[in-house]
Amino acid sequence: MSDTAELFIDSRCELGEGVFWHPLQERLFWFDILNKTLFSATAGGIMIDRFTFDTPVTAAGVIDADNLAIASAAGIYKLELSTDTRELIAPLEADKPGNRSNDGRVGPSGGFWIGTMALHDPGHTASGSLYQVRGGEVTTILSGIHIPNATCFSPDGRTAYFTDGVTRVIRKVAIDRDTGLPVGPWQDFAKVEPPGEPDGAVADAEGYIWNAVWNAGSVVRYAPDGSIDRVVKVPVSRPTCPAFGGPDLKTLYITSAREGLTPEQLAAEPLAGGVFAINVDVPGLPENLFKV
Repeated sequence: MSDTAELFIDSRCELGEGVFWHPLQERLFWFDILNKTLFSATAGGIMIDRFTFDTPVTAAGVIDADNLAIASAAGIYKLELSTDTRELIAPLEADKPGNRSNDGRVGPSGGFWIGTMALHDPGHTASGSLYQVRGGEVTTILSGIHIPNATCFSPDGRTAYFTDGVTRVIRKVAIDRDTGLPVGPWQDFAKVEPPGEPDGAVADAEGYIWNAVWNAGSVVRYAPDGSIDRVVKVPVSRPTCPAFGGPDLKTLYITSAREGLTPEQLAAEPLAGGVFAINVDVPGLPENLFKV
């Protein structure tokens, strides 16, 4: 089986992120955070829609066939895809105009775990937090975060994963399946060696965790015990987020970034900012539906 992902769409995102497969629309969605845009495409790589916003948008949860929950700097919005109308569901950090949202994913309880971070100099500013938004209620899970990433959940819905990227440590915690909130202490799960930093992550049907490694040009599959099971290479240095999609959920899609690369690096990485794909033998999990 191939261990190198190939270009799926040459989207040239400045900061591609938050990729997910919409099971009811049967298409792929992903964001360009810095260009405030949400894209979508078919499994065959044909672009369908793009939605633009006034603030950075970073992650989403599926509500139903025609509605998404969109995480932005201002809060969680409901986006109706067919009409491109937006409605605020829950404000986030109205008192922190220097912050924006980042990585997020909907858990098995229907709660949207979403992290925030400083818009500028996030590697040195720990102004972010990790929240759960569920049923109109916003609950703080963690605070003092630099760069929230790797949010994902085990197939049985009893374990959540998360990282503050600058620590280079992915952590895990037991969660309550009904409330979606932690019920035990956080534990170290896996450590990423420099110069790599853990970015977005997703779980497959066997409970293995796939993590995009920023600055390392790879996506690493971790076994439930935290050991490395497989490494998929990506032909760019800054992969950002993986997601499973396609009709059988056996295609691993990977977004990437151009942000921060020098002109020389961009010349050497002409596909930076693209979306990549590779077929895998173990399927992913359908996206959990967000509980408005």
